[in-house]
Amino acid sequence: MISLSLIGAGLAAAGAAIGGAIGNGLVISKMIEGMARQPELEGKLRTNMFIGVGLVEAVPIIAIVISFLLLAKA
Repeated sequence: MISLSLIGAGLAAAGAAIGGAIGNGLVISKMIEGMARQPELEGKLRTNMFIGVGLVEAVPIIAIVISFLLLAKA
């Protein structure tokens, strides 16, 4: 049972890292696209990008905490 908890914790951490990287890449690429189309909205787009990156990063942090809980339970 301990080995299954370790595998689950590893999968949660890996999924969190991959999901966070993909999400951040999409948010930042769309912000750069928007800045290229409308440079006058740069400040507003940058603010929204930081909010989006923060929300995208919240999910991997929660997944890492869950994986630590699985490790502590093992």
